[in-house]
Amino acid sequence: MMPSFFIAHGAPLLAIEKNIYTQFLQSLGVSLNKPKAIVLFSAHWESSVQKVSNVKEFKTIYDFGGFPEELYQIQYPAKGHEEVTAEISALFTKQKIPFEIDEQRGLDHGAWVVLRMLYPDADIPVISMSVNPRLAPEEQYKIGKSLASLREQDILIIASGGTVHNLGALNMFKDNGSVDQWAEEFEKWLEKHVKEWDLDSLFNYKTLAPHADIAVPPYGNEHFIPIFYSMGAGDREKSAKLLHRSYRYGNLSHSVWQFGNEQGGMNDGKQI
Repeated sequence: MMPSFFIAHGAPLLAIEKNIYTQFLQSLGVSLNKPKAIVLFSAHWESSVQKVSNVKEFKTIYDFGGFPEELYQIQYPAKGHEEVTAEISALFTKQKIPFEIDEQRGLDHGAWVVLRMLYPDADIPVISMSVNPRLAPEEQYKIGKSLASLREQDILIIASGGTVHNLGALNMFKDNGSVDQWAEEFEKWLEKHVKEWDLDSLFNYKTLAPHADIAVPPYGNEHFIPIFYSMGAGDREKSAKLLHRSYRYGNLSHSVWQFGNEQGGMNDGKQI
């Protein structure tokens, strides 16, 4: 059985950088068994109804501006998987989860930055999934949980976002690995309750977590909520492992969580 993951995709520049986080993601991809397909929820695809891709070959979306030309030359031409899309549709129908099939949208940087680090050859089929930040966390968790059986078929479930992601709070001149106290306190609270699988607290993070209003601003919660989708996919085992955590620009967290089965995966304790 494959695990599910929450993986921070960081800033777009991550795609062309070499640092402790990119090295970790590349090593993680090597450590995992090659999946049959990847189901990926991206913070950069928001929709009011759950979207499920059915694309033959994905175009690469450059949903950012003002970056080096090198970024805009990157291609990640992953193919889709019609049978897996059909199975997801059946699971959502059984669970009475509203959804729509999308046959055109490409992969945004929340998807391809992560996928390219893990599987640079783009040789694994991908099913791209939207997120809905307006849903209650319980409903986001339910969507992930409804897909848990896919893991038994060697299908890897990834949710891509960022647990601390406040663009207004970043200090682009502070890139020495140091972290703002408020961000660290929020991450420590999150770590405790994720490891305890304390859903009651996690679903009420807005009122219970220290500095939640800064770490997860109302206009940026689409980056935080993917963790609920990936936790839901790991609901059967209810086991959580923090594989990596490091910071950029004072508070932008690069965290990787593994949920469920211990197959593959790794832990570089230096950054945690």
